[in-house]
Amino acid sequence: MTGKTLDLDDILTKDQLGCRIAEYWMTWNMFRQDWINQKQELRQYVYATDTTQTSNSQLPWSNKTTVPKLTQIRDNLYANYIATMFPKRRWLSWEGQDKKDETRRKVRAIKDYMTWVVSQREFKAEIEKLVLDYIDYGNCFATVEWVDETTLRSSVSKIGYVGPRVARISPLDIVMNPTAPSVKSSPKIVRALMSLGEAQELLQRFSLSEDEKDLADSVVNYLLETRRKFADIGDVSVTEKDSYFTVDGFTSFRDYLNSDYVELLFFYGDFYDKERGKLLKHHMIVVADRHKVLLERPYPYPLAEIPIYHAGWRIRQDNLWAMGPLDNLVGLQYRLDHIENMKADIMDLTVFPPLKIKGMVNGDFVWGPMERIYVDSDGDVELLTTDMNVLQNNIEMAQIESRMEEMAGSPKEAMGFRTPGEKTAYEVQRLENAASRIFQNKIAQFEEQIIEPLLNACLVLAQQHLNEVTIRVLEDEFRSVDFRTITKDQISANGQIKPVAARSFAERAELIQNLNNFYASAVGQDPDIKVHFSSIKSAKMFEELLDIERYELVEPYVRLSEQSEAQQLANTHQEEVLMTAQAPSGLTPEDSSGL
Repeated sequence: MTGKTLDLDDILTKDQLGCRIAEYWMTWNMFRQDWINQKQELRQYVYATDTTQTSNSQLPWSNKTTVPKLTQIRDNLYANYIATMFPKRRWLSWEGQDKKDETRRKVRAIKDYMTWVVSQREFKAEIEKLVLDYIDYGNCFATVEWVDETTLRSSVSKIGYVGPRVARISPLDIVMNPTAPSVKSSPKIVRALMSLGEAQELLQRFSLSEDEKDLADSVVNYLLETRRKFADIGDVSVTEKDSYFTVDGFTSFRDYLNSDYVELLFFYGDFYDKERGKLLKHHMIVVADRHKVLLERPYPYPLAEIPIYHAGWRIRQDNLWAMGPLDNLVGLQYRLDHIENMKADIMDLTVFPPLKIKGMVNGDFVWGPMERIYVDSDGDVELLTTDMNVLQNNIEMAQIESRMEEMAGSPKEAMGFRTPGEKTAYEVQRLENAASRIFQNKIAQFEEQIIEPLLNACLVLAQQHLNEVTIRVLEDEFRSVDFRTITKDQISANGQIKPVAARSFAERAELIQNLNNFYASAVGQDPDIKVHFSSIKSAKMFEELLDIERYELVEPYVRLSEQSEAQQLANTHQEEVLMTAQAPSGLTPEDSSGL
């Protein structure tokens, strides 16, 4: 069959529903090609070791040094975002919708269980990946899944983690309608590339009905048969009539079928099936090879939303794909490399300058100390000097670097450097709070749009799937470790989990600083003003601001009771000392009179 043309329609059996979803993937992915190209250039700068690996490679300089300023800003933002989001061990709170949802037992069970969930190392690892996506791409996507990693240790006990887990979705593997009102309202398509064995294992995680199992098995057999046919045909040119047969990452559809991988497109949302005239509401549709429906069913999440969450760093109006903190700094990075290599070339020309030879020079000569050069009457050899003023561009480079940090919302104070000038402690606190306002705003945005919905989705999955689990609880009050058994009924409640880390951290720090300065001022020391302040309420306010409620330190006039008790104990000890001092030592004449 060499030289003949194979029509794909003769081999592939297409589903119209699957083909339409593949066309949506192609269209929405095409809309963001400029954005993908920009991110590729940015990542080249972040990981570059010299300018030959960046778009700066066309510069006509002999030096190829790159100043890793974008990398340093990225690392600084990442370190400070992570440190601000997890400032302490307990950073969760529960707000019930009703009185029965906020009983002390309910609050404790939910907080203990969710603290155990987020203490798993996989949780923080996924959050760190999301933070890097937030910085690199300006967009991060995540969902939740129920996992069971338990294994039998004996015939009656199991070990391993079972519960909800956060799963990152790469921004390059998800598309949506960029003109939709919000990411939540837009249908989303997630792309995954895996082997056929991994695809079958993935399907087993879903509780499939008999009809769904039959459909999945028939499609898997079809995929295997299709690959066998292509392998038997040999060298044949394939006419790709449909654009959805071009698979990302492969040169052609034929190369894709000859590989060991299968591409799955996961559609989430509402879809109108024209063939059946039916609206598929809140559905998940899995398409294999961009033309065959592998699974079609309502999404199993019990709430009205599909738990795929998105956070954008710099929101664009009328476009769901946000910008990142480093996007606008690529041009300045280009400028930094330009100046750095220009200075290095000028320095090279200064240390090893070129020679200008005029007229006739007798033979070759050696350029060096005490060497002789013979020239005729019109000949001459001289150095070409360069303008050394260009080496003073270090000041300009420092200004550019400082400007880049400020534009990314990463002031120098975040790295421990203080701005010039003498300042009081209050002025330093006020200036740092003002300088880090962009930083605090962006981290609060990440918490509200990613951390908070993910935690609530984890709790919803636990309320849906949990039977019984034993968790490890650290009791702060007694500094001891306890093991509690949590059941579904104990954590079943209506309400919301609130992460109280970054959002309240800066606000509390600023409020405490302001209160300290107020009480230390002349106005705060005025007795006529202090008489109007409640000492009990002030103590409770500081207890809340310092987050020490669990120690129960504040109790009205408890110090007076403690002082009274201490005084009584001191008086008792003093009486014992006096009685001991008055008691005679040794034998008295009365003691020996009867001997």
